[in-house]
Amino acid sequence: MSLQHRYPLILNPRARSERARRALRFVMDHATRFAIFASNTPEEAGSLAARFAKEGEPVVVAAGGDGTMNAVVQGLAGTETILGILPTGTMNVFAREMGIPADQLQGALEVIEANHVSEVDLFEVNGTPFVQMAGVGFDAQVIEGTTREAKKALGPLAYLVAAVKVLGEKPPKMRVTFDEGNVAEGVAILLGNGALYGGQFRLFREADNADDLLDVLVFKDSGYKLVVDSMAGLARGGFREDAGSVEYFQSSGLRVECDRDVPVEVDGELWGRAHELSFAHSERKLRVLAPKERGTNWWEQVLRNLTPWQDA
Repeated sequence: MSLQHRYPLILNPRARSERARRALRFVMDHATRFAIFASNTPEEAGSLAARFAKEGEPVVVAAGGDGTMNAVVQGLAGTETILGILPTGTMNVFAREMGIPADQLQGALEVIEANHVSEVDLFEVNGTPFVQMAGVGFDAQVIEGTTREAKKALGPLAYLVAAVKVLGEKPPKMRVTFDEGNVAEGVAILLGNGALYGGQFRLFREADNADDLLDVLVFKDSGYKLVVDSMAGLARGGFREDAGSVEYFQSSGLRVECDRDVPVEVDGELWGRAHELSFAHSERKLRVLAPKERGTNWWEQVLRNLTPWQDA
């Protein structure tokens, strides 16, 4: 690639936070490196990414958070075009998973310029690809119940308010049938292609996004028992086996049947509602510009210092 080539960069121009303004200034300061394309909707971002891939662009850069990333991933899935990441949104879990500096745009740009390519798995829920994680039930209900107005007024506390409301509701019943033959029943499910959930927190300790397997947590109990066992898993640095009311599986695919339509999220974004879901490994892969080695994040460092037994 010549030095004069400019990376197509897809960003969300509607972001209005101070972080978004700083990110835009950074992009404009490096305008000779980018051809900037504004996308007003996730669908538009996905269509732009797919168009660039069809035109043979070697690299497409996504500048944004989880929503922008998910849309661009869907556009690039299974193509030869490589994803570059500038994590400019409030949260970008996949960037952290790949070891891309989440709070240092200069560092993220240096990762892109270094041109080291990693290939990662993709999974699909009812045909929709995702790269990091998915949730059925509780966490998707929280996302669904958190309005834009609440997020503007309360910030991250808006999710806590929604979570308290969801905890008081009657949970759905779910039956999970794994391709390997196992069957489980529960009230909520989290599925990880990567290890991280919600930013820095390592939830799926055995997860490897290049092993063709999903790591699956089936929560057996609702209410505050669900919260307590989830927090216990986070405090241990993630689940690696059954613990409390949580069952841990690794699977190449699974089917979820619910007693009613329940919310579903993929990569931190609300996907929709369904009462039957099929999760399957995709034949398509995603090529990503990432560091050769991923360091530990601050949460892992804290746990390592406080609980040296966690890696035993």
